[in-house]
Amino acid sequence: MRHIRSTAFAALAAAALTLTACSSADSGSSGASTGSGDASSAAGGSSVTINYWLWDANQLPQYQSCADAFTAENPSIKIEITQSGWNDYWNNLTTGMVAGTAPDVFTDHLNYFADLLDKGQIVDLQPYVDRDGVDMGQYYQGLATLWSDQNGDAYGLPKDWDTIAVAYNTQMLADAGYTPEDLESWTWNPDDGGTYEQIIAHLTVDQNGVRGDEPGFDKTKVAVYGIALDGNGAGFSQAEFSQYFFTTGWYFTDKNPWGTQYNFSDERYKATIAWARHMIEAGYMNDLETATSMDGNPLESFGAGKFATVPIGSWMIGSYEALDGVTVAYAPNPIGPSGKRASMFNGLTDAITTSSKHPEEAWQWVKFLGSAECQEIVAEAGVVFPAISSVSDETKAARVAAGQELDAFFVQVDEGTTFSPPITEHYADILALHQPIMDAILSGQSSVDALDAFNDQVNAMFK
Repeated sequence: MRHIRSTAFAALAAAALTLTACSSADSGSSGASTGSGDASSAAGGSSVTINYWLWDANQLPQYQSCADAFTAENPSIKIEITQSGWNDYWNNLTTGMVAGTAPDVFTDHLNYFADLLDKGQIVDLQPYVDRDGVDMGQYYQGLATLWSDQNGDAYGLPKDWDTIAVAYNTQMLADAGYTPEDLESWTWNPDDGGTYEQIIAHLTVDQNGVRGDEPGFDKTKVAVYGIALDGNGAGFSQAEFSQYFFTTGWYFTDKNPWGTQYNFSDERYKATIAWARHMIEAGYMNDLETATSMDGNPLESFGAGKFATVPIGSWMIGSYEALDGVTVAYAPNPIGPSGKRASMFNGLTDAITTSSKHPEEAWQWVKFLGSAECQEIVAEAGVVFPAISSVSDETKAARVAAGQELDAFFVQVDEGTTFSPPITEHYADILALHQPIMDAILSGQSSVDALDAFNDQVNAMFK
């Protein structure tokens, strides 16, 4: 990958490292110490405000607590947090990058990482990591690699990780005659759906009380869908379909990270998407229009009893646990043709914009966000699993002791059957092309063979 590094970026990086050359910070620090003496010298003793953006309202209070703890240790650096919804967040950030109104630090997502990197809009943190001796080995294996360029330089410190599992309504499961053990061993394949489809079909109920696998089932009048579809799966398909097609031996690209050939025309991928459309047509899964009306979040509908199961990311556990009138439990993803389960293994980090006027202070904040001190604060909310493996283990133990059953989210990690999202150039352009194709296929307007021409378009971008 050819990185476009602007003159402004080069000047900013040079200035930042010049300021830090006379740093009094402890070079052995791994993040708990934020180097306040170093930041104060960079600021000339005056107070500096670092603007920090995030999109997750559920985590806002915890990050405010992190900011309070950080400022207590670094009185000359104030953190101002702005939270906005997912769509507004990225629209504002994209505009801000061009207009010069972007924040100093923001929560980054792998959907956008490669594009931001290629445009030279985020700072290479490797010089800071090396200077301060940050231990990148403290993070879950593979997380740090997600946020590195082709040279292995870090552009973020991992803050959390997530996997996918299946949330289910325990009463509906019992009413259907199943036990949690039945979901421990369910199987899936793209041809007939395996026992996974059989169970989902039986969990589906029409308005007359007829189940999806019983004579007389009316798929046009479904009261309870056996499983929820939360979107068209364009791009990563993280919670929609990735847990299925990873079990077929398929992967997005020829290599990861920085692959140059996508595999959307592969028969295994097409078969998986065809199976998903079959589930909609059979009435076992809601259609795309319903998914759109839920704005990609079936939480409320699950709470209202409209879905028996929902594939969810681990970041949603707290929200599902908080539902009134519903007892929720979690099942592992089904065992696929490979004989194993699978899950996407994703995570977030924080990036410094190259337009920041305070790169040293911004780094001190990013380093704190990647530290055990902050990650322990965030973990108390029970929203995410911390990226630091020792803190994550402590968090799991505490949450299990409090009554949460989390094995379904850890089993793929323990079995080594997780897959990271694809990191390539042109991802934003690929996603823009993929959205209408997936809409057309899942709504029955196009066949899965439409993916052939789409894949040719995608791969032409790399020539």
